[in-house]
Amino acid sequence: MTTSQRRVVVTGLGATTPVGGDVASTWEGLLIGRSGIRLIEDERYADLPVRFAGQVAVEPTEVLERAEARRLDRCQQLALVASREAWADAGAPEVDPERLGVVVATGIGGIVSLLEQNEILNTRGWTRVSPMSVPMLMPNGSAAWVGLDLGAKAGIHTPVSACASGAEAVAYGLEMIRSGRADVVVAGGTEACIHPITVASFAAMRALSTRNDEPERASRPYDKGRDGFVMGEGAGCLVLESEEHAAARGARVYAEVAGVGLTADGHHIAQPDPEGRGAKRAIAEALASAGAAPSDVIHVNAHATSTPQGDVAEATAIRAVLGSATDGVAVSGTKSMTGHLLGGAGAVESVAAVLALHHRVAPVTANLEDPDDEIGLDVVHGEARALRGGDAVVLNNSFGFGGHNVALVFRSA
Repeated sequence: MTTSQRRVVVTGLGATTPVGGDVASTWEGLLIGRSGIRLIEDERYADLPVRFAGQVAVEPTEVLERAEARRLDRCQQLALVASREAWADAGAPEVDPERLGVVVATGIGGIVSLLEQNEILNTRGWTRVSPMSVPMLMPNGSAAWVGLDLGAKAGIHTPVSACASGAEAVAYGLEMIRSGRADVVVAGGTEACIHPITVASFAAMRALSTRNDEPERASRPYDKGRDGFVMGEGAGCLVLESEEHAAARGARVYAEVAGVGLTADGHHIAQPDPEGRGAKRAIAEALASAGAAPSDVIHVNAHATSTPQGDVAEATAIRAVLGSATDGVAVSGTKSMTGHLLGGAGAVESVAAVLALHHRVAPVTANLEDPDDEIGLDVVHGEARALRGGDAVVLNNSFGFGGHNVALVFRSA
């Protein structure tokens, strides 16, 4: 078997999100429609047009040792929490460090640490600035810390492609194994940038929902009343392994990472192509690379941010690729409960997509009360839905500012 033919499987999952502090609680919340969105209890937000977000359900400082947490930006803390859970879930595989890789993405990185240290510089002087400031703010910091934690030496990488970053990390991890660079890769994404400046900036773009009176109902993908996305924070990680390596150690396998599609819109810095052309090509390429037909797809974890333009563009792309098979595909928009985790979204949603395939059940899409006629998809809402058994694939879509499009296909183990 050549390296390009190597099959790659998922053997471990980890997550910390606004819905739950680990995979089990997050998955339970996604199935029952539990919202992790709430008001921010911080007076700095009092005069902002948006005063709510999806903050993590369990503070990372409750999981990490105090001395360790002090050296890390919040997004790095979340990445370590998720990666350690994923590694333990995979059975802490024995692997040559030179055959172990890490790919942890972020969209923004340690901006909160940068802002905090800048405030210290301006109010208390340079001698009080933390010597860890640069490692805390650098975008590759999360991947670096996870790599150091595991002793990974095959390569440590950090895709930065806005809201598609987490999914691109999974794609990069897949290629690391297929190319023969690694046998095991911890891949994922993390983000923790809920701060007055980021909220104000997104609000100024008119990108955020302004439902301050009912934050838990603010993220409503596909609903006629949707008015923007909701910021979230969190991290997700998957342990990817070559099939032969997993089999040799008798690992439990959740799914196969079967295909990936990577494209760009070439349209606008912040708006999707209204016809979804770049997304369409990414989805088609992912299915083709997996050797899968539209009729093989049983579930889509959609990007579904709850923006008026984005939801329609993605739906248009899904319908265009799946064609007549669209009616039989259960579509879920889990950002309705987690909010939008930006660089962590694609990774957390990959975890959800893998679990949907593994357990054969699709999570609900919360807050869908008046479906938009332009969507034309079979969106799961009200209660979780059982998926058919047998050989099948699920699709996970992620799109980001700048026109980044990533589609991932997972096949049943």
